[in-house]
Amino acid sequence: MSHNINPKTLSRRNFIKISGLTGTALCLGFHFPANSREAKILSGTDEATSVELNAWIHIDTSGKVTLFSHRAEMGQGVYQSLPQIIAEELEVNLNEINIVFAQGDNKKYGNQITGGSSSVRGSYKNLLNLGATAREMLIEAASNKWNVSKTECYAEAGHVIHRPSGKKFHYGELVVDASKLEAPKTVKLKARSEYKLIGKPLNRQDTALKTSGTAIFGLDKKIPGMLYAAVERNPRLRGKVKSFDDSAARKIPGVKNVFKVRMGVFSTYREGVAVVADSTWAAIQGKKALKVEWDDSGFEHLSTAEIFKRQEEELKTKEGLSFRKAGDPDNILQQAQKKIDVVYQTPYQSHSCMEPLNCVAHWQGDKLEIWGPIQAPEWVQDYISKEMGLPRESVIVNLTFLGGGFGRKAFMDYPHEASVISKEIGAPVQVVWTREDDMTQGPYRPGISYRCEGVVTNGEINAFKVRMAGQNNDHWRGGDKTKANRSTSEGFLKPYFDTIKNISFAEVLFETPIPTMWWRSVYASTNGFAYESFMDELAIAAGKDPLDFRRQYLKDERLHRQIDKIEEVSGWKKRKKNEGYGVAITECFASTVGQVVKVSKQTDGKIKIDHVWAVIDCGWYVNPDTIKAQAEGSIVMALGAATMHEIIFKDGMTQQRNFYAYNMPRINDIPPIEVHIMENDADAGGVGEPGLPAFTPALTNAIYDLTGKRIRKLPFSLNTI
Repeated sequence: MSHNINPKTLSRRNFIKISGLTGTALCLGFHFPANSREAKILSGTDEATSVELNAWIHIDTSGKVTLFSHRAEMGQGVYQSLPQIIAEELEVNLNEINIVFAQGDNKKYGNQITGGSSSVRGSYKNLLNLGATAREMLIEAASNKWNVSKTECYAEAGHVIHRPSGKKFHYGELVVDASKLEAPKTVKLKARSEYKLIGKPLNRQDTALKTSGTAIFGLDKKIPGMLYAAVERNPRLRGKVKSFDDSAARKIPGVKNVFKVRMGVFSTYREGVAVVADSTWAAIQGKKALKVEWDDSGFEHLSTAEIFKRQEEELKTKEGLSFRKAGDPDNILQQAQKKIDVVYQTPYQSHSCMEPLNCVAHWQGDKLEIWGPIQAPEWVQDYISKEMGLPRESVIVNLTFLGGGFGRKAFMDYPHEASVISKEIGAPVQVVWTREDDMTQGPYRPGISYRCEGVVTNGEINAFKVRMAGQNNDHWRGGDKTKANRSTSEGFLKPYFDTIKNISFAEVLFETPIPTMWWRSVYASTNGFAYESFMDELAIAAGKDPLDFRRQYLKDERLHRQIDKIEEVSGWKKRKKNEGYGVAITECFASTVGQVVKVSKQTDGKIKIDHVWAVIDCGWYVNPDTIKAQAEGSIVMALGAATMHEIIFKDGMTQQRNFYAYNMPRINDIPPIEVHIMENDADAGGVGEPGLPAFTPALTNAIYDLTGKRIRKLPFSLNTI
């Protein structure tokens, strides 16, 4: 690991001033690939009022502690969980500290991309060490002041206390001296049994801000001289502006300017007409008054039925790009007298975050500053610096709260569009997308078809073969089209590959002009439905109990404990007649979730979901309440995607424009949900997304158990089975 630091200039004083995280990283052996040796830290002089002990921790001389959250908060809880980790080892009370969002600066904070359920699992060990390092430096500073042994001192509630005498200093009295010390090379971390904050169901710090209206979301951001813009964009996504008539738009009171705008959509561009005004209302009214003629030549105008028909045809005739293969499933399938050969399909879906897209941008010639609900500040910096010819460090990204993200706000199109408009008008601007803009413009979760083939012999899986045909999100970013989608088996439990001797996964390359990208749990959200439903079909063909069948092939002690828990909490072995029970177990972002769904048929023939049990093994975790909330939210989102909504295309245009056509689950649609967390000392896994993939196959497997009807195409209606 190289940091290009001259050891001759690395004094004790300079050590802590070089970089909060990187300085500590040198001592403790951390490695954040994007770290820099240039991050600036405030001087630890007697005159200083604030000292930055590392990139995440600021303590002023009054003892006030500010912890920085370097990841976006979109409802998943990192605004609390990341500071909660630091506060545990730093020994401060979480309700007495200030939490703020860090600016986009991956040289200082490392990776700041909020996605892949990676915020806690990707940084918790480093953050524990950072908190402990700062604590030990404060203790050392206190022991030096008292001229006593460091072993006689301990930290508690933002103070260092001398155990024999009871004397104490608050942290503010120590930070200047602490900043002059060399960071310890090793620190002792607490055992989990000693935790005061971690593992406890603490109230989230952002709840009060959101309920009082003081939390600043992107739409709340205002800066002096800011104007407002709305954009009429081509409804066919790749079309261009042929001409436009803005005469009526310019007559709307408050409208100041109208012009053509172009924003990047991965490696393509989307055109539209921007209306700039002195209020959002005026901008939207001006947009409605526009008359635009579009050039939609040069690309296909596909409809949904055509997309899935093509996928089915491709799966019939093509073997695809091999992702993983063991044994000889093809030969076994060819010779088998009896086999299962079925197709599963999942639709395109919108992210439909409760907060529509928005962004504030201020072009200032030699720099550009952005504020907004952004999941990936470093990607925004990379993309916009190239598109607009600015040095990367001159693109400043400020995070706000996000009203939902699900992957959509890790995209660069809306910050780029706001930046282009600000440059054109020479003033700061807030661009607001309406719900219709958000729903009709994408990008979407890709619609995918799966061909699943299998052979069961003497109650055992003899062959298991899957091919998927759907858009590869990597290809929108220039990915290698000669290699199978890296997520082809996402969601499928890895131990299956050790026990199913003849198995293969492949991708049949499939492309459309429709932009696609990540959606909550990414490909596991669709793969899980196909693979765990198919596993259920194989269990039935083998004449085995579906949960026992999975246990048979998942030869892993940790998984067996989880299966035991699933069996226990759901009463799986006590199932009764006229009750449908379905199970599914999926892996997503290093966490495994097993779910059991119980269904029954009402007197009117409709299917009722009676109960959902979810058992999550996410290893080391911070806050059980956050885990339960995320699992519940994931299940609700999965329920909507399975039974209520989809994005449909006709002649290249999205048909769903708002929630009247893209129905969301209501409170009376939600069944009782019971979430259980496995306790172990394994490394932390993700939490925000893993609760989603297992629900749908557990539901459809339960419906099969009750009715004998196998559901292989989503969405479906619980009222018409």
